[in-house]
Amino acid sequence: MSGKPKTAISPTRGEDYPEWYQQVIKAADLAEVSPVRGCMVIKPWGYALWENMQRVLDRMFKDTGHQNAYFPLFIPMSFLEQEAKHVDGFAKECAVVTHHRLEPGPDGGLVPAGPLEEPLIVRPTSETIIGAMYAKWVQSYRDLPIKINQWANVVRWELRTRLFLRTAEFLWQEGHTAHATSEEAWDETRLMLDVYADFAENYMAMPVLKGEKTAGERFPGAVSTVSIESMMQDLKALQAGTSHFLGQNFSKAQDIKFQDQHGQEVHAWTTSWGVSTRLVGALIMTHSDDDGLVLPPRLAPSHVVILPIYRNDEERASVIEYCQKLAARTREVNYDGQAVRVEIDDRDLRGGEKKWYHVKRGVPIRVEVGPRDVQADGVFVGRRDQPKSAGSSREEFLANLPTILAEMQQGLFDRAAEFREKNTVRLDTLDEFKQYFAEDAPGGFAWCHWSESPEMEQQLKQLKVTARNIPIGQEPEDGKCIFTGQPSSTRAVFARAY
Repeated sequence: MSGKPKTAISPTRGEDYPEWYQQVIKAADLAEVSPVRGCMVIKPWGYALWENMQRVLDRMFKDTGHQNAYFPLFIPMSFLEQEAKHVDGFAKECAVVTHHRLEPGPDGGLVPAGPLEEPLIVRPTSETIIGAMYAKWVQSYRDLPIKINQWANVVRWELRTRLFLRTAEFLWQEGHTAHATSEEAWDETRLMLDVYADFAENYMAMPVLKGEKTAGERFPGAVSTVSIESMMQDLKALQAGTSHFLGQNFSKAQDIKFQDQHGQEVHAWTTSWGVSTRLVGALIMTHSDDDGLVLPPRLAPSHVVILPIYRNDEERASVIEYCQKLAARTREVNYDGQAVRVEIDDRDLRGGEKKWYHVKRGVPIRVEVGPRDVQADGVFVGRRDQPKSAGSSREEFLANLPTILAEMQQGLFDRAAEFREKNTVRLDTLDEFKQYFAEDAPGGFAWCHWSESPEMEQQLKQLKVTARNIPIGQEPEDGKCIFTGQPSSTRAVFARAY
């Protein structure tokens, strides 16, 4: 007999991290592969998690002066051709519609009836189609700023897909703004990065590094891209959100111009920014364990699940009545400005089976109620972040519930921050860098002096490492680029990445 403890998820993180990730998604019933190549079906528990993310972000966007709108799924190919760098960046990922209408074919199947006058691209991102509309809407400086967000789906024809992290179709939001001055557009770019960092850290409980991308990692067509980068439990980085200062590149290509206060014709300054269902993947890989999904309470679809336990119909009647009253009282408790979200699981399953079902789904708090608990006016409480359950009076449980949830939320952040700190180094030589990112080495986050150069790109490619960003707020520090020996005053963060 092996002394190895049994876990709900097999393989464990240590045995096979990529397969562990897939098994967590399966065990938590978040999503599954669809019949369409590279696409996923997001199941109710996974979609409820995305809806909670969406609800919080949508409020944050509106609180910073943005409005929602919707633009077409299809983009004329000529629109993408207007911005050369942009189309180069997305060309390999574009899905192209070339024909319209179906009609019966000679072998009894269906065939497209005829070619379109102009091919249509299924949107990989919407800068060009939204820019075409802004060109119509903007005549004067009085029409600016325009600050619009779109919740939508996009298609990028990925060859190697992984649920939530990289699929051919995914859900996201994309913000697009137009401004009268460069300063305003830059302020917007940084503001939205702060919004993303706030959401990641305070709702997802996921620590992030805010910084500017190197030229090689910049969004196609942007003057500057800033990002938030997070560390997953396999020590790889994941880009969790980006905000782009587009300068006048897109407005010149799309003729977004206006008369300023002096009657001069000026091109607008634009930005774009977005996060996607990749955040669900980030959350899974930041917090989950070998028993399944772990959810930060602020985003959990349910905060509490009540599990009735009984042996016969007589016990069932009293236990269910008690559970229903407990659920009603629990919904009166306020956490994070809302009523606590609670469900009762009265399915005809064994108690252990039900318990593990909700452990694997990551419900923060499980409450078991049996006949003895009814008699004692008590509950038996299990926390997803602790191995053991404990008895409590009903009133004590209700009184402590907001504190317990807040503790769990903060505890997840603190644990992830400690993990990142433990796996972050400062390296000053190329030899150290090569050793740190050797094929058999675990890696992590490496802060290194750098300079934009072909030598850097060549070394990174060989080691399968990328420059994640140049963290904002670091003190200037004289040093030498570890790749070229050129003088350097800042460090960039390097890591293997998703």
